[in-house]
Amino acid sequence: MPDAAIAPVPSFAAGDGFATYRGPAIDVAEHRHAAFQVAIAAGDGAVAIVDAAGTRREGAALLVAPMARHRMLAGVELSTFFIDPHSSYADALRARGAGAGGAGGAGGAGVTAAPELRCLTAADLRPGRPSPALDPRLVAAMEAITAGGVTMADVAARVRLSPQRLRALARDELGLPLLRWRAWVRLRAAAEALRDGAAIADAALTAGFADQAHLTRWMREMMGLTPTVALAALRGQAGTDPDAPAAPRRAT
Repeated sequence: MPDAAIAPVPSFAAGDGFATYRGPAIDVAEHRHAAFQVAIAAGDGAVAIVDAAGTRREGAALLVAPMARHRMLAGVELSTFFIDPHSSYADALRARGAGAGGAGGAGGAGVTAAPELRCLTAADLRPGRPSPALDPRLVAAMEAITAGGVTMADVAARVRLSPQRLRALARDELGLPLLRWRAWVRLRAAAEALRDGAAIADAALTAGFADQAHLTRWMREMMGLTPTVALAALRGQAGTDPDAPAAPRRAT
C-alpha cells in the first residue's frame, strides 16, 4: 500500500548572525524576541501572524521587527529566519522600515508583508558580518555577550563605556535592552542543546539559565512556547547546516 504522505523533518540550525527553523508553523502564545524574523511559507501557502493590535496578517512571507509583540498561528510548513539585529543584513531590514519595537513598515504593529523576501536563503545571510551602520562599541558589546561568560558590567568595561551609556546606546540604535539580547542569545544556545539531545534541565544550565523554570519563563516571553513544545519541534532534524535539505520521513 503506498504511503499517504511524506513530510519534512523539522530542523533548527544556527549560523553566524542568524538562526533558522524549518517545519510546521506552531500555534504559539503572544511573544516578542530580540531578532528580526522572516517567516516564509512553503509552496503556495501563506504564513499567518496576529500582531499586537489583534490584526491577522497573512502572506507568502512576513517580516517581524525586533520587540514587536505577535503570535504565530498553526498552519503551513515554513522556513523561519531569525536575524541578529547587529548583523549587516539587519541594516537592509531596517532600511525598509522594519525598526525595533514594532515601529515602521506598511501595516504597522511590527508585522509586515515582505514578498520580496520569499526566496531568502541562509546563503543570503552569509557571511554574517557585523553592521557597519551601528556604533562599533555596541557591536563589540553584543559579540561579547554572544561569546558568553561575562557580566553586563564586564561588557561595558570592555568597550570602554559606562553601563548607563551602553544601555542608552542599545536603546537608541537597536530599540531593545541588552539584557533582552542576552536572554535571546541564551535561548538560541538552549535550542541548540535541545536539538542535540540534551534534557531540558541540562539545556537550561548549558545556556546560562539558572534552572529549567528560568528557561521556561524566558522561552514563553520570547518565543511563545515552552521548552517541552520546543523539544518536540526540534528533535529529529536533518542536520546542522541551514542549507542542507531535510531528510524525508514517512507519515503515520
